Amino acid sequence: MSIDYALIGEGMKQAVPWVGTNGVQFEHVSGEKVVAVLPDAAPQHNHVGGPHAAMIFGIGETASGAVVMAAFAEQLGRAVPLVANAEIRYKKVALGDLRAEAVLGRAAEEVIAELDAGQRPEFPVHVTISNAEGVTTTELTVVWTLRPNR
Repeated sequence: MSIDYALIGEGMKQAVPWVGTNGVQFEHVSGEKVVAVLPDAAPQHNHVGGPHAAMIFGIGETASGAVVMAAFAEQLGRAVPLVANAEIRYKKVALGDLRAEAVLGRAAEEVIAELDAGQRPEFPVHVTISNAEGVTTTELTVVWTLRPNR
């Protein structure tokens, strides 16, 4: 079965209302990496004029979820992807459009092998968030699990 990665971004907008209502755009989607952009919007600002921390986390978690959906699309009939935990590191004040690059932290084949063995695998997705000038403002690690359907 061939996966149409272009549909992942549109599917995210349908399945997760926040993604569709906040203007998230997907520049690149594959089973190893996703690049998502959150355009700057004044109603989403914080007290220093940049995106609120919730928006920064939101674009990072969204990009991580998209790479999980792309990497494990063929497994979604038998397991549900869920966030197990996340750690965020704010490095610099974020201003303007945000670009989140999410990279799968383990080989998909290893994760699927654990699922095949009846386990509930966990795996990290590493996200780097940068501003329009390409300066890293935030780093995020989201640990996902694939919970087998009952």
